[in-house]
Amino acid sequence: MFVDPSPTLHRQKLGVLLHSDLPSSPHVDHDHDLQSEDSDYWSQRPSSASGATSSTVGSPYMTSPLNYQGNTSPYNKSPWLLPSTPPKQLKQNLMTVRNGLVGSLVREEGHIYSLAVCGDLLYTGSDSKNIRVWKDLKDFTGFKSRSGLVKSIIISGKIIFTGHQDGKIRIWKVSRTNPTNHRRIGSLPTLREYVKSSVIPKSKGRHYDAVSSLSLDEDQGLLYSASWDKTVKVWSISDSRFLESIEAHSDAVNAVVAAFGCYVFTGSADGTVKMWRREYQGKKGITMHVLEEVLLDHESAVTALAVNRWSMVLYGGSSDGVVRFWGMRRCNNKKHGFSQEGVLRGHKLAVLCVAVAGNLVVSGSADKSVCVWKRDEESGKHAMLSVLNGHSGPVKCIAAIQVEEEEESYGWMVYTGSLDNSVKVWRVLDNVPPLQSPLEVTAAPARISVINNNNNRIKKDYYRFIKSKLTRNL
Repeated sequence: MFVDPSPTLHRQKLGVLLHSDLPSSPHVDHDHDLQSEDSDYWSQRPSSASGATSSTVGSPYMTSPLNYQGNTSPYNKSPWLLPSTPPKQLKQNLMTVRNGLVGSLVREEGHIYSLAVCGDLLYTGSDSKNIRVWKDLKDFTGFKSRSGLVKSIIISGKIIFTGHQDGKIRIWKVSRTNPTNHRRIGSLPTLREYVKSSVIPKSKGRHYDAVSSLSLDEDQGLLYSASWDKTVKVWSISDSRFLESIEAHSDAVNAVVAAFGCYVFTGSADGTVKMWRREYQGKKGITMHVLEEVLLDHESAVTALAVNRWSMVLYGGSSDGVVRFWGMRRCNNKKHGFSQEGVLRGHKLAVLCVAVAGNLVVSGSADKSVCVWKRDEESGKHAMLSVLNGHSGPVKCIAAIQVEEEEESYGWMVYTGSLDNSVKVWRVLDNVPPLQSPLEVTAAPARISVINNNNNRIKKDYYRFIKSKLTRNL
């Protein structure tokens, strides 16, 4: 993680959510030879399979096995370790479970930091530097990077991008003839850019700390990477060119998401959520991003972002255990910027990940729980549907895919990765009775900084109030 050379007490707000990762050496390059990875490696890896129990631990930061020093496997050190659900039991649960835990997927490969779903395939990244692929809830294949734990995975067709602790983005391609074979075809920055950045200290064509988040704008052919070095980089997908470096925040950038046409949203440990507008300047159409608006300026670190593209809603998780959401403002029937519409409270510790599944919002936390909320399309109100318990460690990542259900019902398969070394598989329906009544939000507290066309910051403090009726205490 990027550390300020002169930290103050006020900046000690990453705590649980960021300090639990292994240190890295982002300046060392080990893998620009672009060789294929050896698939035979995976035939020698054992799995675990037996029953699962829950345990109670202290602060995830204080007890994280990643804080220990040594060369032994973090798998053996984990205080949250849970075994897999046997494949036969998984199949039975798929037929019977209607809203809850289906089972667990575990490999002896350390904590799960990233997930991505593509069709019937689930990709998982861990601190073992391995990317594991699951199909139909069974171990399918995998591939291994030479360095850097896998903090982010994003997929575009047959191309997989992985963001790593060593500051690099690696690019993989699925074989057309053998879907179990994933070949590394490149990395970002390219070797040329990497050498340039080593020779020219001020070169901005590489990350100097962990890549924390990735986002694709496939319409524009752009890849965005957020890093703990406080920047967001923009890359061309077609030719792997470095396009732009955005000096985005004053602390580690934990999340980036491109959405709604020309907008990019970033969330940081400095407590802000920022909205950027993409522009193309000059005859050559140089890509530039201009700060449009600061949506949030808070003391708690922003840890995760997700968007409902259909309803044009942005969700942001924070280290204070709250999920905030913003909706598109309208003026004279025209869309104009975003404004905070409310907050979702369901966690006792930091929110570490957020995902959107249709009208459902799913959040994972350091308190080991997963909360499921449903947004009413007409009123914009949110009601809590479920609190999913089963992990015995902090929940670090979430992915979801829609599955066929009965008429007038939308079902989702939700995958959650955790520091207990497991991926939990949940079946979630959107037609279950809510645990609480929809939040009646009349206003929301926020301090917003608006940026005008001349990049002059106009500070405006909005003190709003939340009025809600809950049917039960959370």
